[in-house]
Amino acid sequence: MLAAIRYSNLAVAFLVELAALAALGYWGVQVGNGTAAKIALGVGAPLLMIVAWWLFIAPRAVVTVPRLVNLALRILVFGLAVAALAVAGRPDWAWVFGVVVAANLALVRALGD
Repeated sequence: MLAAIRYSNLAVAFLVELAALAALGYWGVQVGNGTAAKIALGVGAPLLMIVAWWLFIAPRAVVTVPRLVNLALRILVFGLAVAALAVAGRPDWAWVFGVVVAANLALVRALGD
């Protein structure tokens, strides 16, 4: 039973990461002035998140950081995604995403994943 909860929560964690990428891309397209800016921000913001995740946050990150720093970086990245949704005019999505992220991070830590 615990294994099923653990794997389900890890699947949700992956979906939350994808949703953060989508939120940053949505923000970029919404706030950009002109087609070039919309494309640059819509692609650039998620790309920066991917690079930061790969460097510092991923389970096999290039740079190993202490566990608390990893958690702080996760909170920062997901917080930016929540803020991006709010700034892009979707505060309802921001609240829902923020609650899902908080619950997921709490479960990940509680289950030791």
